[in-house]
Amino acid sequence: MTAITLFTVPTADPGDLAPLRHLAESGCAPDDVVAVIGKTEGNGCVNDFSRGLAAAVWEPRLRDSAVTVFSGGTEGVLSPHVNLFVRDDRDHPGFDRGLVAAAGRTRILGPEEIGRDAQLDAVAETVGKLRAELGVEPGDVHLVVVKCPLLTSEKIAAIQARGEVPVATDTYESMGRSRAASALGIATALGECDRSAAVRALAGSGSVHSARASASAGAELDDCHILMVAESASVSNPLRAVHGAMGDALDLASVTALLNRIRERGGVVRQIFAKAEADPAGRIRGLRHTMSTDSDINSTRHARAAVGGLLSALKGDGAVYVSGGAEHQGPPGGGSITVVYELPTPERSRRP
Repeated sequence: MTAITLFTVPTADPGDLAPLRHLAESGCAPDDVVAVIGKTEGNGCVNDFSRGLAAAVWEPRLRDSAVTVFSGGTEGVLSPHVNLFVRDDRDHPGFDRGLVAAAGRTRILGPEEIGRDAQLDAVAETVGKLRAELGVEPGDVHLVVVKCPLLTSEKIAAIQARGEVPVATDTYESMGRSRAASALGIATALGECDRSAAVRALAGSGSVHSARASASAGAELDDCHILMVAESASVSNPLRAVHGAMGDALDLASVTALLNRIRERGGVVRQIFAKAEADPAGRIRGLRHTMSTDSDINSTRHARAAVGGLLSALKGDGAVYVSGGAEHQGPPGGGSITVVYELPTPERSRRP
């Protein structure tokens, strides 16, 4: 059981380690970090090397048990930053529960397994282990962040040279297939669907989705890095979370409903984690969009900018974690959303 605190710190570039100074000034050490979840200013596509650079500078400074997840793409008003989930063993009197987190990795996936049942099962198994480690029920879980591998041209060629068929021959398409398998593995592990429904959805039949999954893909790893965030009555701290789903990229009402719940409790928003995608139907509320037909800019970049602008306006700054490509992460054209917030201390809330 790992009680946590959360620091969201701006970065000057993908290799910026200045957040470590913020960590030290807060009385914490790199060994206390459970996970680093960051936004980097690359294109968020297959050749986004900003993710690999960030991972390369952070991972040697963390415990082996910690994970990094870097999501490329800070289009529009989104701002590069890192979210540091840090172990917090301090006593917080007056709170009857708190936020906990656990991190882990799947086994290394063979290129031929990416985007297929094997990846779904590997993610589901690891998510199940993390939940058992935290000792929480599925309903206590508010967010599961995954960084998963994709297929490069070299991996596709190697699969074909063995006489096998890759899940996709287009590297960009492989990102979506990998995200889908990871999201459906999360949905299975948290009881949002059974495995048979998840497998059918992965094959393109059915509309299963998870309201707590946030999956992104990259060429910088061969396994899946996973962070689970949940509430637990076994710890005491002021952090809480709520989760839900946006029905489309304009779904202000669903987000404000979550924020209103937080305000009613006297809470202050610490961070928003959201998925975004171009509606696959090509229309939003009856009007045509061109995100999927733009030959100059990938649809995930359009979606991040659109949803990022909406959420940044609500949060009050652009250091919001918005990840593009929401296959089975919220309803089609929408996306999962989790808000981490902080409650006032009981003493402060009683003051006139």
